[in-house]
Amino acid sequence: MGHPDERPIPGRGASDNPANRFERLHYEYDPAGDAEERLAPGTVYYHDRSASIITYNTSPDVGFDASINVYRGCEHGCIYCYARPTHEYLGFSSGLDFESRILVKSRAPDLLPGELAARSYRPQVLAMSGVTDPYQPIERHLRLTRQCLRILAIHRNPVALITKNYLVTRDIDILRELATYHAVSVSVSLTTLDNELRKVLEPRTSPPGKRLDALQELSDAGIPCSVLIAPVIPGLTDHEIPAILEAAAGAGAQSAGYIMLRLPHNLKELFTRWLEQHRPEKKSKVLNRIRSVRQGRLNETAYGRRMRGEGQFAEQVARLFELGRRQAGLRPRGPELSAARFRVPTDQLNLFG
Repeated sequence: MGHPDERPIPGRGASDNPANRFERLHYEYDPAGDAEERLAPGTVYYHDRSASIITYNTSPDVGFDASINVYRGCEHGCIYCYARPTHEYLGFSSGLDFESRILVKSRAPDLLPGELAARSYRPQVLAMSGVTDPYQPIERHLRLTRQCLRILAIHRNPVALITKNYLVTRDIDILRELATYHAVSVSVSLTTLDNELRKVLEPRTSPPGKRLDALQELSDAGIPCSVLIAPVIPGLTDHEIPAILEAAAGAGAQSAGYIMLRLPHNLKELFTRWLEQHRPEKKSKVLNRIRSVRQGRLNETAYGRRMRGEGQFAEQVARLFELGRRQAGLRPRGPELSAARFRVPTDQLNLFG
């Protein structure tokens, strides 16, 4: 589905639905359709009937081997999200569909205890989430992330959370409990301190100030937290790295990391269109800078290179980050989480312990 006038859609990162690379058929925009619906597409939620909730991966550079994703698709609408193409495996588009057609794993809290108690399960750090944000807007009502955290706390299984939403502070009570077992860390992802840019770049995320507030509240509660500059967008946000690190350190972050922008599959076209709509004066600079860190391409898939990039500009970004990190007094990595206190509770422990 395309929008022939190419106007941005308020509150959405993408403005159209590019064709699914796995499907022979795709929906074409009807110019006689309702204009209001085109400019304000609602969000639809679907029940995901998945029979398991813990997902395993063998990627050497993602930082975790197992993850829990209670949602597929993400209403935050970050235009740069590397996970957008995963929506195509579900028959949707990586464009508007990704942020407005959300699959909900409503059975997650029922499935998780059984998987943690299975003889084959090896206690380990579980990431929430590896693909989409566990605190996207619908979580406020469904509370699936909270329910899963409660189960992880009962089992004392370590968990690493990554989010762009202040809603994480709602669960400080559970996170504080996990922290007593050295079993939790929270990374608050912060792309820019410019709220006007944030409104069009990642439209339904929490504003930068609220994310800094989240870091402060987490830190005050004794929960290990870090700032993740993800992604660094060459030519658009890279200059903000020192300011982001300083602000995050001032808000209580203990460590910091960054990831270079990745544009797999048709995310390249989506992001280019976003530049044309929202930052046309910077389009050439940004795309050229991306190519400079991706060996002349807009994406790199090789492990070891895709997260940081290569070349002179990538090295400049790395030096800028390292200098800013040291000046802010932030550690290069978060704490080592422990599964030493893991347990499979009996019914009696569930009731009293």
